Amino acid sequence: MIKFRTYKNDRGFTLIELMIVVAIIGILAAVSIPAYRTYTQKAAFAEVILATTIYTVAFEIAAQSRRFSSLTGVNTGTNGIPVAAGTTGVVSSVTMTNGVLTATGTAEVGSYTYALTPNGVTAPIQWDVSGTCLAAGIC
Repeated sequence: MIKFRTYKNDRGFTLIELMIVVAIIGILAAVSIPAYRTYTQKAAFAEVILATTIYTVAFEIAAQSRRFSSLTGVNTGTNGIPVAAGTTGVVSSVTMTNGVLTATGTAEVGSYTYALTPNGVTAPIQWDVSGTCLAAGIC
């Protein structure tokens, strides 16, 4: 007859312990996946924000050169401001109308807008940020 050894010190994980671990991992994933999506959308939207740089620099140079005396008529393609940008990457468009610079993202970044409004045409020029990206917390 064969004898089986039984060990009193056998250790292992019970089913309830494994279920608790799986539940904890599920809760962590449920919290981290939406946060990761928001993080990646913010990172992609940074390209839209960066696309406005050339326009703000051109505006400030034109203002210091006294190419205009008011914001009226300061549009893309005039007064040394570059022409309106078309779709590139996640940037749908960048336009300036009467000094207000508006950049729009593609659907990949939620089609949010990022708008910059100068406080005037004399130095130092401060830019006020607005747009739909603020409410969404993307910019």
